[in-house]
Amino acid sequence: MERITIVGGGIAGLAFAAALDSSRFQVTVYEKRPELPTVGNALGMWPNAQRALARLGILDQARAVSPVLGSGSVRNAQGEPWVTVDAGEMFGISRIDLIRLLDGAVPAAVRRVTDTVQSVPADGSLVVGADGVHSMVRREVWGAASDARLTPYLALRGTLPTPVGPDEVGEYWGRGDLFGMAAARGGSFWYASYRSELGPYGIDPASVLEQARERFATHAPAIRRTLAAATPEECLVQRLWTVPRLRSYANARTALIGDAAHAMMPTLGRGACESLVDAVTLADFLNNLPDGHGQDQALGAYNRQRRLRTRAVSVASSALGRVALADRAQPLRDRMLNLARRRNARTAVGSGSGR
Repeated sequence: MERITIVGGGIAGLAFAAALDSSRFQVTVYEKRPELPTVGNALGMWPNAQRALARLGILDQARAVSPVLGSGSVRNAQGEPWVTVDAGEMFGISRIDLIRLLDGAVPAAVRRVTDTVQSVPADGSLVVGADGVHSMVRREVWGAASDARLTPYLALRGTLPTPVGPDEVGEYWGRGDLFGMAAARGGSFWYASYRSELGPYGIDPASVLEQARERFATHAPAIRRTLAAATPEECLVQRLWTVPRLRSYANARTALIGDAAHAMMPTLGRGACESLVDAVTLADFLNNLPDGHGQDQALGAYNRQRRLRTRAVSVASSALGRVALADRAQPLRDRMLNLARRRNARTAVGSGSGR
């Protein structure tokens, strides 16, 4: 049996381990955290991610524990809607629930090791880096130029046991900040982002929560109410990092998947989705290799299929982030969105009167 070493047991690593043919590969997953996370944020499952979940056999279970997103609006800081978006068949799942389902989908034959991997194993196995934005695998194999890049933005995420009103769901774009709310099973998710010099490591959630309450004190009542009810114990806080453009996601007997390959701004909500697609794509190329063919063919096919697509998503995420978190350009952005809203309203009225 061919050996595959997966460094990282998060979304990408578990999905990859679950998708591999355990009768063909001897798989080992290294994860430094001994238990599943207890605090998580909402992850929107786009159609491509839903196909990946179906491939893993857990789409129905994921839907069963997740609210349908329905529609939500992009709003100004005071809560006035600019545009309403219908989420269609998308649903939002807690990161905790997703990792739990992926963990349960990993075959029993897969070896689990709780440990921090200090260097890329040189035992002849195929090494797959699923170890996130600060990937040791990427840094060691791709070099110092591939180090993660710190953005000026901080992300604060949390959950509440109280539901969010349908007329409050969506994102609120202020001057240099954004705030979002979404439905969750048994409550609601919320998230905020803005420029900050805190960190980048060891950031205290309680201090950031107080800072956020001050920053958003003049925003919509729904935001102020949410932050007033939030507790540090149910919050995650981190500075946002991205990964520079890589010329390849595969190198000799090494490959990168998920955030290790293409960590991006979260403004499109596609990071977890692309991680799932990476995992099943690489696994299927490996599973379907004819006997006697080298893994380099599967790695090359994976790289060709995923690198340009994820690069396009990353560029789009960065572009949307610049608009959503606009600071000096915020007045111009708001005027343009207000004009678009009024034009759409006139168009809707004109269409109705012509019937």
